[in-house]
Amino acid sequence: MKRVAIYARVSTDKQTCENQLIELRAVAERCGYTIVTEFVDTGISGAKGRADRPALNEMMKAATQRRFDMVLVWSIDRLGRSLQNLVELLNELQSMRIDLMFLQQGMDTSSSSGRMMFSIFGALAEFERNLIRERVIAGQNRAKAKGVKMGRPSKMNDGLKSAIQLLRQKGMGIKQIAKECGVGIGTVYSVI
Repeated sequence: MKRVAIYARVSTDKQTCENQLIELRAVAERCGYTIVTEFVDTGISGAKGRADRPALNEMMKAATQRRFDMVLVWSIDRLGRSLQNLVELLNELQSMRIDLMFLQQGMDTSSSSGRMMFSIFGALAEFERNLIRERVIAGQNRAKAKGVKMGRPSKMNDGLKSAIQLLRQKGMGIKQIAKECGVGIGTVYSVI
């Protein structure tokens, strides 16, 4: 008999997970699954990460302890809004040999067609990451061409340079100068 966990989520406190839970419990009963536990996040956006979703975080901890074999979720968007986050969660669960079933989409990773769909999702997530990376690089190149300096703004100014040089002339050590001036050791070396 398959041990399952149920995960439900709603975005606002004015909503309830009860409809999701009723349907998921009914599916578990029809399939002969044993519901081990239910994880419910209420009033939390699906765009939030695992750290900001206590029930999801608890579910993943319970998964590492192999307390269940499958997670039942009403819909893909209840688990997450970002394709990348969904794929990461799926990969983490699959590495522990825990399947996912999405009721609304009729997807079940315990079947070969369900695994194929998530492979396609993985490819799409990678494609999305590459597009974002390409856009960021293009934007950086455009900014550099316009003379925009990239990276963290430097704290270095003429007064700080003078202070570093003066402290070094007085015989102070590199580490002590860096500490006194609130800069890194490399910065001190570059000034002297």
